[in-house]
Amino acid sequence: MNNFLPHLFVDISSHGFGHLAQAAPVLNELTRLLPRLRLTLRSGLPPEILRASVHGDFTHIAQRSDFGFVMLDAVRIDAAATAAAYRAQHAHWAQRVADEAGQLARLQPDLLLSDVAYLPLAGAAQAGIRSLSMCSLNWADLFAHFFSAEAWAAPIHREILDAYNSAECFLRLTPGMPMSELGRVKPIAPVAALGRDCRDLLRERLACTSDEKVVLIAFGGVDKQVPVEQWPRSLGVRWLVPGKWCVDQPNVSTFEASGLAFPDLLRSVDAVLTKPGYGTFTEAACNGTPVLYLRRDDWPEQDFLIDWLKINARCCEIGAQALISGGLHEALDQVWQQAAPALPCPAGAAEVADLVSTLLEPAKK
Repeated sequence: MNNFLPHLFVDISSHGFGHLAQAAPVLNELTRLLPRLRLTLRSGLPPEILRASVHGDFTHIAQRSDFGFVMLDAVRIDAAATAAAYRAQHAHWAQRVADEAGQLARLQPDLLLSDVAYLPLAGAAQAGIRSLSMCSLNWADLFAHFFSAEAWAAPIHREILDAYNSAECFLRLTPGMPMSELGRVKPIAPVAALGRDCRDLLRERLACTSDEKVVLIAFGGVDKQVPVEQWPRSLGVRWLVPGKWCVDQPNVSTFEASGLAFPDLLRSVDAVLTKPGYGTFTEAACNGTPVLYLRRDDWPEQDFLIDWLKINARCCEIGAQALISGGLHEALDQVWQQAAPALPCPAGAAEVADLVSTLLEPAKK
């Protein structure tokens, strides 16, 4: 009998929920392929969020190995704080890598998968552990976009690139940035969780009237509260918002009141209002949900996401003033009148799971 239990270490960035939205479908497919998989998952995301998305058993290490960017809110970066954080991260880089290598050596995984921190990749290389990176973006490209003109930036950028290039491959999810400075980039199909159509159940639980449309407001794991309590109430729209916003009025309900998992909720609403982000964009498109989006301030990934969304979903851009005033009627009418394109197939999770399972075979060790 083969008693081999493959051990996969997965590092998921807690810079919002988008990285988990990419990793979870892969891990769910992987545990289906390898029921005996031993999974160690490191992330700073709340455990209840992780366990709601990743269906198999795993050991959670409650640490974050990257910060990505310091955010003022879901669409605005704090550039000064981010620059300071990167300089602090790399001030003693060699020691950080050695500490990471030591931790990984003690855990002894057969393979490391990172979305999309680069420190674990550098640590894995030093510890002699095989690694893969996966994402629609990478911190090297984003760092260069914001800081390449700074005198102190070049050595940090080189260390980030070296860490990424130490991995066996970078699995570039579609849609994603070009990543021309990375070696061994492998294009991967879209990754998205497919939900169940629970429209009737949702409307029943929210006590919607027959003429109400249900619109989800979801800006991801980095919060951006909008003044929905000040918006006009005559649009025939029931807004779904996080319960922590504490909005008490008849045309507003909470996520929690739906009782649905997020993929089911996203599939069951009439539209979603969000920012450009991989998770919500791909899940909305693959579930056939129209999208209103507010552009992010100077975020280089967003044009690639928006271009893909325009082909694969009903969508409309809104401005910041419309978000403040609630003047969304024309945009909503526009997306509801658009012809629905064919749903894109989220085949990327199976692609990545097949690759990872092959690398985890005992003969490949």
